[in-house]
Amino acid sequence: MAEPPQPQKLKPIPNKYKFLFGGAAGMLGTCFVQPMDLLKNRMQMSGEGGKAREHKTSIQLLASVIRKEGFLALYNGLSAGLLRQATYTTTRLGIYTWLFELLTREDKPPNFTVKTCIGMFAGVCGAFVGTPAEVALIRMTSDGRLPPQKRRNYKNVVDALIRICREEGLTTCWKGTVATMARAMVINAAQLATYSQSKQVLSSTGHFSEGLFLHFCSSMISGLVTCTVSLPIDIAKTRIQNVQTESRKKQTGLGEMLGAIVKNEGPLTLWKGFMPYYLRIGPHTIITFVFLEQFNSAYRRFSRNH
Repeated sequence: MAEPPQPQKLKPIPNKYKFLFGGAAGMLGTCFVQPMDLLKNRMQMSGEGGKAREHKTSIQLLASVIRKEGFLALYNGLSAGLLRQATYTTTRLGIYTWLFELLTREDKPPNFTVKTCIGMFAGVCGAFVGTPAEVALIRMTSDGRLPPQKRRNYKNVVDALIRICREEGLTTCWKGTVATMARAMVINAAQLATYSQSKQVLSSTGHFSEGLFLHFCSSMISGLVTCTVSLPIDIAKTRIQNVQTESRKKQTGLGEMLGAIVKNEGPLTLWKGFMPYYLRIGPHTIITFVFLEQFNSAYRRFSRNH
């Protein structure tokens, strides 16, 4: 009697495609959530330096932007957001998936601690590569809240980076790198590890099979955890990167900025803009991972048939 055919082992995805799929998934996600990024950044700048808050809620801010600047103003900084994903997300997801597969033994995935460590390492690498686009994004999305005579009026991310280098020096493109890398460590430890762990746990219950619904539920859990633990660092990073380099007195580190925010505005300020942040990071997490899973599945189907 002939033995039943053995299940075919999935063909590994080449590293170049891991990076490509990661970046493409992140960029597609950004096209959906860019308005939330703008609202998040402006809410975080509101009340800076002890000044009165410009807007009490995200809804008020949304209405104000549309009324004063027009609906398309919600997509200010989109080019910088796309470049950030092309650099940051491409690097972090590519490195994470490469290390994840490298550390998988006999089809047994790495444990939660290992997932967390490789997530943090991937995030730090991606943050360093993506910081110039991050600086441009913060400034482009925050520009509309300034008086007309103080606006930078960058045309696009390329114009922003050229002018930043010319007017403030090349090193300004990596301004707030420590804060960006610290945030990336927290985000990736939470996002990548909890996504993988949530997917594994949900699958083990027997109520979920591999597919879109499992990816969606895992992303929802991952996005909530990620938003909660990373928002304080994100607020400090946003304010550091928005400061003009010529203002030397305002140059500050992550710890100093966090301390100043708590002292001048209260500890709850560290979670200011939670709703637009979650509405940005939650859906972006979902869209990114859903697209990433679909790209991986499509590649495996294509490679199996050719």
